[in-house]
Amino acid sequence: MTTADGARPDAEDVARYDAADVDHWQKQVVWWDRTFVAIVVLTAIALPLAGQSGRELWTAYAAMAVILVAYAVWGASAARSRDQRRAGAYVVVLIAGTTVTVAQNGIATLLLFGAFTQLWMLLEPVRRAVVASVVLAAASSFGIAFQEGFDVPTLLEAAPQMAIALAFAIMLGLWVATTMQRSDERARLLHELRHAQAEVAASHHAAGVTAERERIAREIHDTLAQGFTSVVTQAQAAVSDLDRGQQDRALERLHLVEQTARDNLAEARALVAAFAPVPLQGSTLAEALRRLADRFTAETGVAVRLDVSGTGPADAPRDAAADVVVLRAAQEALANVRRHAGADAVTIRLDAGTDAALRLEVTDDGRGLPAEHAEGLGLAGMRERVAAAGGRLDVGPAGDHGTRVAVSLPLEETS
Repeated sequence: MTTADGARPDAEDVARYDAADVDHWQKQVVWWDRTFVAIVVLTAIALPLAGQSGRELWTAYAAMAVILVAYAVWGASAARSRDQRRAGAYVVVLIAGTTVTVAQNGIATLLLFGAFTQLWMLLEPVRRAVVASVVLAAASSFGIAFQEGFDVPTLLEAAPQMAIALAFAIMLGLWVATTMQRSDERARLLHELRHAQAEVAASHHAAGVTAERERIAREIHDTLAQGFTSVVTQAQAAVSDLDRGQQDRALERLHLVEQTARDNLAEARALVAAFAPVPLQGSTLAEALRRLADRFTAETGVAVRLDVSGTGPADAPRDAAADVVVLRAAQEALANVRRHAGADAVTIRLDAGTDAALRLEVTDDGRGLPAEHAEGLGLAGMRERVAAAGGRLDVGPAGDHGTRVAVSLPLEETS
């Protein structure tokens, strides 16, 4: 669940999810706090209304005050941290305080609503909550019997009532414990799902970064690197012309160097701005190929013939992605001719037929492919680019001599 920014963008997402889970539990515990305090306050109000006064009233108040202090010191933090040592310490005070309060007046059994609930909320595992509930019920029975002088008949009379309360508390507690366990399980699964989503998002981000780097590397190789190669070649040739006293020829080459440098600057700006290649801006693919062929001839002296055939919409509006792939393939093919072929002539054929396919073929009459041909960075990048567009690239001999590079791309016409 991340979105894709930074070195580990999804680590922040996971931390945010975890913080949200903790915050949700903290809000729930606040309601437990308020409910328990409300029960204690209501019990404190009910005691004088039930006729309790004097030492018994103040003893009950003192016992309830001790319970509240113990809850503030141990119980509340245990509810948030699930610390069983703090929970155990608080439960001892809770049972003792509740027993003392109940011993002062029977109306104080109101405290049992909060006390039984807290036992099940704080104690883990379930058997500890069951044992504590039994102890609280037994102690409360003794407290009720203490009001009448602690005789056996009174204890036997209070025991069935407390047994019913205990049974109800255990059944309710088991239901609550099961519900909380399922809730915890759902929360755990949701937590794991969020972590998995974060990992998937991180993986997608890394893959996207890698793909974008590879794309930029191909663009730089197919445009800027080739342009700079042309600038260096023409500059060296101009120096040679000057050494031979051929100033007019050197001047022509310098003008070509200037034009190539300007084109490279425009390509760099387009690359940064993620625009279409400069040769295709405001031009058809055929026109861009014509300019590419003319400049190659001017730079190298190798004759380049461009044939545009087919009855399809070669110059009609179309998905620009296919045009970019074809233009880059032509640039790379001509760059290979310049570096390796030693050719005298090159033919570029563009075929936009009626079968919804765009085809490019670049052939030369040079020395051809070596016996053990290994693809370099440019040709490998071309193959990846064509494959990403769903097309096919074939590189092989052209007759007895030379090399043939053929690209076939499916295309969709756009209105």
